[in-house]
Amino acid sequence: MKKTLVIEGMSCMHCVKHVKEALVGFDPNVEVDLKAGTAALDTDADREALAAALDDAGYELKEIR
Repeated sequence: MKKTLVIEGMSCMHCVKHVKEALVGFDPNVEVDLKAGTAALDTDADREALAAALDDAGYELKEIR
């Protein structure tokens, strides 16, 4: 299922890299958009798993669209 995650705390390209590394296990084709503050991926993972992965990387999951 395609999901767009709204992520708080990204401010630079290093953040994009860290978020991508945190989410690549859920979808190797994850796309992170710094300007929009989002990550788009195709996964059946639940909110808790995605939030935990982002939290471990230092970012906060605000919303899933």
